[in-house]
Amino acid sequence: MIRKWAVLALAALTVSAWAQEFKIGFVSTERILRDSNAAKAAQARLEQEFGRREREIENLGNQLRQATEKFEKEAPTLSESQRAARQRQIAELERDFQRRRREFQEDLAQRRNEELQQVIERANRVIRQIAESEKFDLILQEAVYIAPKHDITDKVIQGLNNAR
Repeated sequence: MIRKWAVLALAALTVSAWAQEFKIGFVSTERILRDSNAAKAAQARLEQEFGRREREIENLGNQLRQATEKFEKEAPTLSESQRAARQRQIAELERDFQRRRREFQEDLAQRRNEELQQVIERANRVIRQIAESEKFDLILQEAVYIAPKHDITDKVIQGLNNAR
């Protein structure tokens, strides 16, 4: 019986010593993608690259809305053939608008993913450097809860901002 307790006590001491030596860190990817200079620069590049197309699509949407409103006002006074021609024009304008908007959204999503992937790859290099220099055993990027003392996101953002 004493032997059983001695083994349990020794096991508890071993686990306790192991837990004290095990160094854990946590990084919030969401904060990195929101707050780092690299993420902000990526967002600026996307806005520059896609801003003109976005404005064109907004203008096309406004043209569609105006054409629809004008048609609704004038429809009672138009002949059947005029009404049918205007409906075809509006339908064609709507198809063009929908197609351009869908293509824009797909292109933007693809470029955003590319830009964010580059930021994540750079952040992962910084995380590895911090892990190696500060002797971390484990760094998590997703967790339900983490004590603030384990959060190294600010260090990663600073490292990412200083890296070139």
